[in-house]
Order: sequence, then C-alpha cells, then structure tokens
Amino acid sequence: MKSFLSSIVTIACSISAATVAVQANPTLVKRANPLGIDVSNWQGAVDFAAAKANGITFAYIKATEGTTFVDPDFSPSYISATNAGVIRGGYHFAHPDASSGATQANYFLAHGGGWSADGLTLPGALDIEYNPNGATCYGLSASSMVSWIKDFSNTYHSKTGVYPVIYTTTDWWTTCTGNSAAFASTNPLWIARYASSIGTLPAGWAYTTFWQYADSGANPGDQDLFNGDLAGLQRLARAA
Repeated sequence: MKSFLSSIVTIACSISAATVAVQANPTLVKRANPLGIDVSNWQGAVDFAAAKANGITFAYIKATEGTTFVDPDFSPSYISATNAGVIRGGYHFAHPDASSGATQANYFLAHGGGWSADGLTLPGALDIEYNPNGATCYGLSASSMVSWIKDFSNTYHSKTGVYPVIYTTTDWWTTCTGNSAAFASTNPLWIARYASSIGTLPAGWAYTTFWQYADSGANPGDQDLFNGDLAGLQRLARAA
C-alpha cells in the first residue's frame, strides 16, 4: 500500500547540463496527493471557489439516497464546483434494504450521478456503510449484500462505461460482505478511516484511490486525499 503521509509533499527536481547552462535557478515541481472534500446538505450549498483557493482540487457531492431523496444542495454545489474548475462527482447513499441495486443505480443516474469523459467529472460513488436507521447490514446476508452491490455496480457500468467508486470502511465491508474481494479489479476504493494511517484495506484492494481521513478540517465537509498526483486524478476523470 502506498503511504499518503510519506508522499503527500514530495519535490522532484531534474536538472540537465543544458538546463544549467541556460538557467541559473532550476524549476521545482511539487508532487502531492491532491486534497478534496465530500459534502452534502449538512453543509448547505458550498462556495467551491473559496474551497479551491484554500487548497482543494476535487470533491464528491451527495446526489441521492435510496430512491426517495435527492439532496437539495446537490445542484448549487455541483454548479459552484464546476464554475470553480474543481474536479467533481456525485455520490449515492445506499439503502440495500429498500430496493434493488439496479433500481438505486438508475435513480442515482437520473438525479446527478452521471459521468462523462471530460477530465472534470469523477465516476459516481456508491456510499455503502453502516445503516443509520437499523441493522448494521440492513438485514442482508453477506452473499446478498455482495449481490446487491454487483447489481448497482453493473447497472452503473452498463449506462456509463465506468464502474462506480466504492466508499466504505474496512470494518463494515468485512462484517457485511464477508470481506469480499469481488470488486477489487473493477471498482476504485474510497476508504474512510479517521487516523494517521489508512490501516488494513478490504480484501483484494492493494491500495485505495481516495482516503477520507477526517470528518472536519480547513474546508467544508469531510476531508479527503487522492492517492496519486493531479495527472492521475485527471485520468480517473477521463477513465483513461
């Protein structure tokens, strides 16, 4: 696993003899894990121009939950992020006990969860985690949960050509999917862990693409890092 903390601020400097001959001060190129946030109606409409000026490069914005809720602040926040040039995408909070994965994927796609290869739009994210209103695993067995996630993921892929990012915690994933490795080769991982290191990842994934490392910080919402550089983030937004 890559260490975010060891690579977050790495300076690469390459000086050739020819460069030295014509340039007394070599160019320093900063390589860093881009900072991001994820937000929902809990934060209200976010001023992304201010957040970008304060250091963020990307954002995930809540679009939908189940099949009955469209986040009222999704559109204004998404427009604000777009106007600010922030690389952004929508996320869906899953309720696997309420309807099928395909039904919820289609609801997400119909209300802001789409994707296009424009270098500015991240693949939609499936937020699959602790049930806020009941049984931790929504009353599903591990095999049924895996089937539900496959239904959502495959439906999203069939409509967009990309697989959704999966947001989860290692504890929930281990408990509720039996620590399935079925998605590691297709779906980027977005792990939530509020600590100084990422810790153990769910089965199959050798690294995480995003790390939600804090629930508050210098910018609105949860605080995130991308595992790579800006060019890598842009490639993900193009699915290249």
